[in-house]
Amino acid sequence: MNSSKEVASCAIEMALAGSREIERERRNIFLQNGIRAAAVDFGGEFIVSVNKLIERAVVAAKREGLIDNTHMDEGAVAGAAREAVSEIMTKAIGLNVGGKIGIARGDEHICVCMFFGIGLLNLNEVAIGLGHRAI
Repeated sequence: MNSSKEVASCAIEMALAGSREIERERRNIFLQNGIRAAAVDFGGEFIVSVNKLIERAVVAAKREGLIDNTHMDEGAVAGAAREAVSEIMTKAIGLNVGGKIGIARGDEHICVCMFFGIGLLNLNEVAIGLGHRAI
């Protein structure tokens, strides 16, 4: 059985993966330990992008087979994604963001990690938001 800490760690690693090849390698390693994972890129103006970020997390989780097409599963991912976004909201309001969403599921645990580059011109900040739900 996987703990929430192990699943969160996998989501963080997926969000920090520098390339699709690294994502694929990590996904295979995690799968050997019973954890399924996915990642998806994002970018845009923060306020306008909040709904898109949550939708991208849900779509990626469905596409990679982390969740079923049920309200319960979709709601869990959306809730975890919303939590991840809310953790960085004060830093990002009014600015552009770009980065990657990492999602991991092990047993009943699902975690969404969002790695943000937050910027205005060349003045950039980085932040990570993490959310967890049990399904």
